[in-house]
Amino acid sequence: MADEDIGDVEIKVDDSDPDDVFGIEAAKKEKAAEREVEKPVEAEPEQRYPIFALRTTANREEQVMDFISSNAKKKKLGVYSLMHPHGMRGYIFVEAKDRQDAEQAAFRVPYARGLLPKEVSYEEIEHMLEPSKKVEVNIQKGDIVEIISGAAFKHSQAKVTRVDKTKEEVVVELLESAVPIPITLKMDAVKVVRRESEEGDASNHQED
Repeated sequence: MADEDIGDVEIKVDDSDPDDVFGIEAAKKEKAAEREVEKPVEAEPEQRYPIFALRTTANREEQVMDFISSNAKKKKLGVYSLMHPHGMRGYIFVEAKDRQDAEQAAFRVPYARGLLPKEVSYEEIEHMLEPSKKVEVNIQKGDIVEIISGAAFKHSQAKVTRVDKTKEEVVVELLESAVPIPITLKMDAVKVVRRESEEGDASNHQED
């Protein structure tokens, strides 16, 4: 600002912008600068690596994953995750830095049958990897259950001898087996068909 003294009257002249008499343009610029400062910083997109499908012997998927994980650590390979979608037999997915590291991790691994030639996009398997809604399974020791998954014992009936809710596993003994052999299964691999308390209630009704 420059002061000009004309007689007894002091006039203040804004020499910063002669056309901006009322300071409107200056105010606009100030507001624009404030908005620029307040603009949030955009987060960088999450890093994604190539995903490869690895063929395995059916029902050996978990063992193959253990071997590959051990191999990757020993050889210091860029293997970032191993996935075996529930219900998928004969395949696992390997997320790695590149195809070479995935192949090295699976090299000479028992029950591994080789990588498929084409990469798998995340979108193709995303629906398989989403965490499913957890359902509370009410299984108790002494329950009679039917095995609903697993080729060897499917549709067989068994008695629950132990329940491990932490691991979501049950130990059962087949009813048809002459010698009781304990079998460990996932809780969702069995369904309750009869409960000891129900048997007791039924026998009490018969006595009455």
